[in-house]
Amino acid sequence: MNLAVVRRLWSVDERTMKIKPLSDRVLVEPISAEEIKKIGKINLVVPQTADKERPEQGKIIAVGPGKWNEDGDKRMAMQVKKGDTVLFTKYGPNEIKVDGKEYLIAEEKDILAVIE
Repeated sequence: MNLAVVRRLWSVDERTMKIKPLSDRVLVEPISAEEIKKIGKINLVVPQTADKERPEQGKIIAVGPGKWNEDGDKRMAMQVKKGDTVLFTKYGPNEIKVDGKEYLIAEEKDILAVIE
């Protein structure tokens, strides 16, 4: 995974993130194992095997506008939205740091499921 240090991406006045994902990408805030236990939203048990990695969980912070269709004349709607808690592949997303906090930029195909 790529690790980039990003500076000055928070508006002091608005306190809003200035990272806007492009195409079918999403900005995800990872949820640690400790936080998952506190949330108690779902008790997901994923067996570890030699050929599969455990999926990770996170909260979607921002969503891109979607991919263009094959004709290139219309964007395809994203299946996830800001605020969704999701399961995603461990090695697909790229890591970034904003003010010392870790975020991930993932393609929609890296998202396995939405936790309701």
